Amino acid sequence: MLKKHALMSTAALALTATAALAEVRIGAVVELSGGGAAAGTNYYDGAMIAIDEINAAGGILGEQLNVTSYDTQTDPGTSRALVQKAIDDGAYVILGTVYSSSTIVNMMVAQQAGVPQIVGAEAPNITAQGNPFVFRTSYGAQKGIPALTAYFKDTLGASKVAVAWVNNEFGKGGHDVFIDEMSKAGIEVVADVPSEADAADFAADVSKLKESGADAVFVYLHEEESARFLKEAQKQGIGMPLVGEVTLTGQKVIDLAGDAANGAVAHVGLTAIAPEFAEFGEKFSAKYGRETDHNGIKGYIGAYAIKYATEMVGSFDGQAFADTMHGLCLDAASHPGVLMDVCWDDTGELSRASFMVGVEDGKQVITATVPAN
Repeated sequence: MLKKHALMSTAALALTATAALAEVRIGAVVELSGGGAAAGTNYYDGAMIAIDEINAAGGILGEQLNVTSYDTQTDPGTSRALVQKAIDDGAYVILGTVYSSSTIVNMMVAQQAGVPQIVGAEAPNITAQGNPFVFRTSYGAQKGIPALTAYFKDTLGASKVAVAWVNNEFGKGGHDVFIDEMSKAGIEVVADVPSEADAADFAADVSKLKESGADAVFVYLHEEESARFLKEAQKQGIGMPLVGEVTLTGQKVIDLAGDAANGAVAHVGLTAIAPEFAEFGEKFSAKYGRETDHNGIKGYIGAYAIKYATEMVGSFDGQAFADTMHGLCLDAASHPGVLMDVCWDDTGELSRASFMVGVEDGKQVITATVPAN
């Protein structure tokens, strides 16, 4: 009898240990190498701060989160294969990718498997495909760029503008929205200058822009490309305002461009210098020894979105998670992990307040807050 009791106790202890070790798999499919390494690494590192916090607080529904990272090498085809690998490995949710050219390819894989995907991509067509499983951590270009129209028209008084943009999924999306916005505002686009992803030499591009007669230039490039562009613009003395979105004035751009970044202006959805994100920025710097950019904040918010939506569902059900995310609004007071009040619509598009930021003496400075749209 004692022996039987001992065996039962051992079994009970084993079950208890198994329960204590219960975990949920999260697949982080991100750009850890290649041209998007800066963006992807920050996204992943920001997410991991949140994951560690969530696990330290007991996990989600009593279960720990086990994150496996998959390096896309900033290659769309590789990213597609790795999303499938993450799903095969049992991922409940996919975090990533950040680059739109990868996301537009790999999100169909997650959709077909019914696995929710929290992305950092900003091309407009990411949420225009009717994919019910994809959700942004920052709004798309179709929501962000229109906020610049008043800046070009009223603040700068521009009647002619030029555009410098990267010729990929990300760049084409932003470019098309900007061209449409300028048309509606009655502002003429006098130079339209595309460049290839990872371009190293912007001498010819800047020369065309400088000679275009534009009153200002809209710059829509990736971070590393923006830094190279700004250096060349300074070298040639372009002599006109350079205005863009978050990839023009991010911390990585400032680090790479140095004083050539001074004077650049951008509309940004996320910045560590905003009071709402300052504490996270301090956590990031303390953990990794560098300052975060908007991608780090995206990753952090994405991980907490997984926590809050799953807890509302009450189980680890991908379909129910997606259904809950559609139309979901989270206030930061009750859900501090999202850092700022945020809503998702029925397409997975995101809405929250944003900022106008300029670079002065090598530092980002908030010049205005833009209400949520």
